[in-house]
Amino acid sequence: MLLDVSSLSKSYGQTLAVSDVSFSVDRGEVIALIGASGSGKTTTLGTILNVINQTSGTFEWFGQKGDQNTRKRIGAILEHPIFYPYLTGVQNLKIVCDIKEVPYSRVEEVLKVVSLDERKDSKFKTYSLGMKQRLSIASALLCDPEVMILDEPTSSLDPELVGEVLKVMQSLAEEGRTMIVVTHEMGFAKEVSSKVVF
Repeated sequence: MLLDVSSLSKSYGQTLAVSDVSFSVDRGEVIALIGASGSGKTTTLGTILNVINQTSGTFEWFGQKGDQNTRKRIGAILEHPIFYPYLTGVQNLKIVCDIKEVPYSRVEEVLKVVSLDERKDSKFKTYSLGMKQRLSIASALLCDPEVMILDEPTSSLDPELVGEVLKVMQSLAEEGRTMIVVTHEMGFAKEVSSKVVF
């Protein structure tokens, strides 16, 4: 089992943000965490990524307690990609390489995976929303993670751009890559995942 979450809860004072959440993820699965805005999806995500401390419950990555070492095996993208607008796609990814201690040779590889190799030398500010989201996926792929977590990967995208992102995700799934997709869109969840967690 790749991820095991058991009775996870998180409170902020008197406010219960996540209540007794349990689910598991096996290798090669694509699962969708789905819920309305404010239902605790992002808090759950932050907890299993060791950014937020849970109030109670446990989770394990790769059969052990989550820590800095397990975090290196996970690629995650946020809902709104954050890159330097006046730098090119390549330049932005090289900065991520420096942070993640990944060789620059990975940049060309991941740009091809997300079909951005022809726009690699264009400034980030000239990218469409779909291209920005695909660059974010490329960034998460740089360290060749065993599992990818995508937080609302189609938020604010029109149907055509959703199709672009969906195509990349389906390609990754066909490679056998494990993915956890956080979304509030049931249609997208059914399209991309093999299991849905409410």
